[in-house]
Amino acid sequence: MTVATPAMLEFDSVGHAYGSKVAVEDFSLALVPGEVACLLGPSGCGKSTLLRLAAGLESPARGRIRIDGRTVSEPGRVLAPERRGVGLVFQDFALFPHLSVEDNVAFGLSGAGRREVARAMLARVGLVDRARSFPHMLSGGQQQRVALARALAPRPRVMLLDEPFSSLDARLREALREETLALLRESGAATLMVTHDPDEAMALSDRIAVMRDGRLLQVGSPADIYHRPIDAFTAAFLGEVNELPGQVRSGRVETVLGAFAAPAWAEGAWVTAMVRPEAVRLDLHGRGQSATVADARQIGEALVLRLVCADGTRIRVRQIGGVVPAAGSNVGLVVDPDRLMVFPAAR
Repeated sequence: MTVATPAMLEFDSVGHAYGSKVAVEDFSLALVPGEVACLLGPSGCGKSTLLRLAAGLESPARGRIRIDGRTVSEPGRVLAPERRGVGLVFQDFALFPHLSVEDNVAFGLSGAGRREVARAMLARVGLVDRARSFPHMLSGGQQQRVALARALAPRPRVMLLDEPFSSLDARLREALREETLALLRESGAATLMVTHDPDEAMALSDRIAVMRDGRLLQVGSPADIYHRPIDAFTAAFLGEVNELPGQVRSGRVETVLGAFAAPAWAEGAWVTAMVRPEAVRLDLHGRGQSATVADARQIGEALVLRLVCADGTRIRVRQIGGVVPAAGSNVGLVVDPDRLMVFPAAR
């Protein structure tokens, strides 16, 4: 018999508001040790509020938060942040400008060996040679690594990261994601990260929790959320989609790109079918639904095309390799039916 791993960080029906504005409503989620989860959603959906509640910077109006089985937050009672065993990395890193890099990392440590621990963490992030530098002397990427080292040095049971890569350029952001993930895995802490970047969430997390307007919409692995989103909002937020309005007839939804099985939908229902650009195949021999090439570009290994169907519907296709068709040429479009997503039509 498989024994379930006890949760290290648990939100139990948590709710919070700022005056009359509801920030979080009935949120529940549990993370186990070593797990990396991302709160993903647009600005203002409640992600950072949940991080502040988990850190003990605010008190929930409803529900409970537990760390390692112990209630640390509930209405009217909040355990102080420094007593939670939580590491926190802010969006702006929040380093102390008047302290050296080593002193920043050692700040939350105690005991005779605190400087040895700080230097060991700096060595782990490749910055031991900058131990005597001050934050203003470092690049953005180096400051991010110092902030991570400082949060990990006390060996927290829970790590909380609030948009930690948003201020970095794209190339540096990608490199630091890999370094950060390796450090988090090594620490064994349960990690909750806030982001509005779906690529970042899919690259770093074991599970993604999609939020909208303070509510949790869907929780699952990156593959589950991307390929099997719960609604049209989640599908579009996780990545680009082609939207195909259609109507259900005899168990099939009829769209400009063909008719597809839709057995779960009522006869005559108006729906929106969605298909990602990589799930549409280009056929230069004209097989499939006819479309005209408006634009074709080679971006690295990917061929990205914009096409126009006879009724004016615009379709985007992304594929690896292949012949680049000329603008104005007619081609066929073939959809992978297993990757078609069908949702109620927007009202």
